[in-house]
Formats: sequence, C-alpha cells, structure tokens
Amino acid sequence: MKSVKKHSQIARLVVTSLTFLFLFTFGLSAQGDAKAGKSLFNANCAACHKLDKKLVGPALGKISDKRELDWLKAWIKDNNALRASGDADAIEIYEEFNKLPMTAYPQLSDMDIENIVFYLDADPVKKAGAAVVDSPVEVEESGTSNFVSYVVFLVLAGLIVFVYFKSDNGFLKIIATIILLFNLVYFGFTALMDIGVDQGYQPVQPIAFSHRIHSGDNKIDCEYCHSSAKNSKTSGIPSINVCMNCHKNIGEVAEETATAEHSKAFYDGEIQKLYKAAGWDSDNLEYTGETEPIKWTRIHNLPDFAYYNHSQHVTVGGIKCQKCHGPVEEMEEVYQFSPLTMGWCIDCHKETLVKMEGNGYYKNIHEDLSKKYGVDKVTVAQMGGKECGKCHY
Repeated sequence: MKSVKKHSQIARLVVTSLTFLFLFTFGLSAQGDAKAGKSLFNANCAACHKLDKKLVGPALGKISDKRELDWLKAWIKDNNALRASGDADAIEIYEEFNKLPMTAYPQLSDMDIENIVFYLDADPVKKAGAAVVDSPVEVEESGTSNFVSYVVFLVLAGLIVFVYFKSDNGFLKIIATIILLFNLVYFGFTALMDIGVDQGYQPVQPIAFSHRIHSGDNKIDCEYCHSSAKNSKTSGIPSINVCMNCHKNIGEVAEETATAEHSKAFYDGEIQKLYKAAGWDSDNLEYTGETEPIKWTRIHNLPDFAYYNHSQHVTVGGIKCQKCHGPVEEMEEVYQFSPLTMGWCIDCHKETLVKMEGNGYYKNIHEDLSKKYGVDKVTVAQMGGKECGKCHY
C-alpha cells in the first residue's frame, strides 16, 4: 500500500509539473510572438512608421501604452470605417497627418495584430558593431525567448527521465512520451524554419560605403547607382565609373559628415581606396590604367529556385526600395532588413493592391476579377501572385 501511495504521489507531482511547463512553454505564444510581429511590421508597416519618431505616420513604439488593443485592431483592419463611426481618436490622427488615410489591412488576423503590438512593445536592441539606426534590427525578446525555451525543454526532458526511472505507472510514461515527442517536433520544426533566413546579415565590405551619406544626406536616388532595377531582373552593382562621376571632384568629406563611430579621416581614407580601385591619380587628375576590382560581399541572396524580378516590382508595381530593403538612407552600411522568406513575400502580395492608373495591360482581367471577388481593386495575390509558377520555375 505504501508503494502504491508513493507512486501515486510521484504521478501527481510529475503530471502537475509537466502540465505547468507545457502551458508555460506554449502559453508564451498566446501573449504574442515578437519574431512574427517583427516580420509583419517590416512587411506592412515599416515603410510609413518608426518606433521612436514620426515618419509618414506616428511613432509606434510602446503603442499599447497609448491605445487599447481592440481599438488598434479596428483601426488597422479598417481605419476608414472607424473614422466614419465618429471615433474621436481616429479623426484626430487623420487630421494630424494631413488627412492621409492609412492602408486598411483586413487580411491581418487578430493574432497577427497582437504579434505586431507585442513586437512594438519590446525594446529594440541596437545591432552590435553597426551605426545607430532608428529601425530595429534585433529584438531583445529573441535571445530571451530562445533561452527560456531551451530551459523549459531541458526541465521537461529531466522530468520525463525521472518518470521512467522512478515510476512504474505505464499510463504516466505514455503521457510523458507524448509530451516529449511533441516538444521534439515543436523545437525541431522551429529550428529548421530558421535555416537560410539571414535577416540582419551585415558582412564587412572592402570599402565602407555609407548609404547614410549618399542616399540620406545627399539625397542621391537609389536608381542612379542601381540603374538596372527599373528595367532588369537584378538591381545591379554600380560600376566604379558611376562612383567616379562624383568622386573625381570629391576627394574628402565635410566635417559634419563624421559620426561618433567614424571620423572624417576614416571616410577620406575610404575614398582613397576607391581611387586606388579606379586607378585615379588625384594629384594629376588622370587615370593611371592600374585598376583593382572591388570584391563586394553579397548581402541579399535568394535561392536559385526562387524567381524575383526587380523591374516588375519597381517599374510596374511602383514599389519603393525601402519596402524590402528598409530605411537604407539611414544605414551606415547596408544589412538584410527583411527575412526574404516565401511567407513574407506572400503576405506582401496579399495586401498590395494592383495599380491600374496608366496600366491598360491589366484592365480587362482586373475588371473580371474585381467582379469575382466583389471589390473595387484586387490584390496582387488575387491577380495570381500566389501561383507557384510565378516565383518557382
């Protein structure tokens, strides 16, 4: 009888512990998934919003301190309807930002919006070794979440081992085995899904080309350097001759260009690297003919089985570079801003409307599809942007 009572107590203890840990592990996602929220924010919000200051729209950092979650859901899904209902806050925001209506996102689920809010409430961590940028690169939640997950998994594994060696209850062993297998599948699948996702990748380049100075301070159009983006599959790497169009006459930077991280002397030294690569004699203002190739390290690299055409997005779709590449005008050195996953692309296709102005090519098919779906304008996904053959060949 004592043995049975002892086993019964052990069983209750283990079941209670396993249940608590199971709910704790998977209950974390109920509060919000900052990683998923970051991806959704980058795909849908980053072009118009920053965390700590106004852009096209208001700053969104710590947004739950300013707005109720239910209000945010109503605003994001259909801000026009919320404003039409007479909501004072919705009208105030509309008036404050020059009466520019925000794009409605009815395709975002409540869970999607909760994840975005959870991400916005998390404190962004500055990227180690990089210049300070307003757009978040890493989220503190990521490392903490992974650490907690590993600890929970190890504790679960320890309890299951305890069950096997200290209990003769067969049913309890079966439950423990099921929970162990479920955890192995969950954590294994999560790890596999991160393979090949290089968001935040920022390699060291042979010349520290500053997009902040060129695109930000000097307002140089992206397509001046990446001229093939509007009419080619690739955006192209600008030749050194494009750089020399300006740098024949610009041998050093202005004093105010320097930052806490890089001095004026540093930037002037990088220009000298450019001269050496181009074979430019800055004293005699002539080319020597002795050139060296600049071995840039590629940052954005899609797998071979994925087809992406820059001209289709830039010229036909009118998509801004920042939509995918983030605020490059603020980056000292460029890093991979977006995850570039299939899900990220499809989410964009679901919310992006096909632009019909001056585009007679899609006129007839757009009219037919708008009648089919009962909408005025169809999305890229409704136009065929989710067909496998569009991106995989």
